[in-house]
Amino acid sequence: MTADPTIIALPMGDHTFPLDGDFYPGQTVVVGAYAVRHRGGVFLFDTGFREPGPGDDGELRAFYERYALRTRPLPEVLASGGVDAAEISAVANCHLHFDHSGQNSRFPGTPIYVQPAELAAASQPAAPGRPDYTLPEVYDFPGARFEPVAGDHEVAPGIRVFASPGHSPGHQSLVVDTSDGPLLLAGQAVYSRGEWIGLHDAREGHSSAPDTESYRRSIARLKALRPRRVLFGHDRQGWPD
Repeated sequence: MTADPTIIALPMGDHTFPLDGDFYPGQTVVVGAYAVRHRGGVFLFDTGFREPGPGDDGELRAFYERYALRTRPLPEVLASGGVDAAEISAVANCHLHFDHSGQNSRFPGTPIYVQPAELAAASQPAAPGRPDYTLPEVYDFPGARFEPVAGDHEVAPGIRVFASPGHSPGHQSLVVDTSDGPLLLAGQAVYSRGEWIGLHDAREGHSSAPDTESYRRSIARLKALRPRRVLFGHDRQGWPD
């Protein structure tokens, strides 16, 4: 019998919502990624924020400071989970906002699966009233090898990207088949476990989603999978202690 894939949670850091902001003032939220060890290698889902650098412009430095970002280098986090970065055979980001894709450039030449709608949104130039979608370095770096795949698609044996737009135009989740049912890495298609189970006071993403109807439909599609376990991009609930 073939062993089930192993899911390794990767705590990439956290950020704290500003006290004078509109969302969850003063609350600290994890930024998570996941490594999926399977018989063909290690599949990486998200790469987290990158560390601030001396070349960052004032606007980006101000963002890091305002949200009290605490970041961790991905090779260090992988090593703490027993994974060598050289083992990564493929990558997918749930979407290309830079808290989920900030360290993509560590993987030149490695296939990075992306929904075409997401790549289009990320590469669209900023304009008045429409701020930058992400940092250009998350999709445009030496050796970048993006593999645009529309909709649901198997990217490794028993591992599927699953289109779940709403939070972003090309958001995708990851479904991992196991012997007792699918395991779902929701990304930010659902903000928290509380939102998933319907707690009225939970941190949630539906009300602020750019496309609330797609967000609602995506949650319905994900729930129809009847996953035995669900893990999130911004909620540690369900992680091993």
